[in-house]
Amino acid sequence: MYAIILRYKVPLHEVDRHVDAHRAWLREHYAAGHFLLSGAQRPRVGGLILAAAMARAKLDAILAGDAFKMAGVADYEVIDVAATTSSPELAFLAEQP
Repeated sequence: MYAIILRYKVPLHEVDRHVDAHRAWLREHYAAGHFLLSGAQRPRVGGLILAAAMARAKLDAILAGDAFKMAGVADYEVIDVAATTSSPELAFLAEQP
């Protein structure tokens, strides 16, 4: 799975112009099963997306379609996570040996 940290590069009023398109993109990828969790950082300097395991090239192609990326308002740090331990409620996320 991947943890994707978004960091805004521009003032919030510029980010806000793309929020609706960004949220539509998120909904599309939740429906496709690509994303598991997302939200804004506090304070609002960026966001976080938890993405399902997939080929890195596929994830990169998905991220390229985000309105924030296309408008150049955010940078993305992608962290490949080998989830091995979880609470019982999130056991479905743990990688199987």
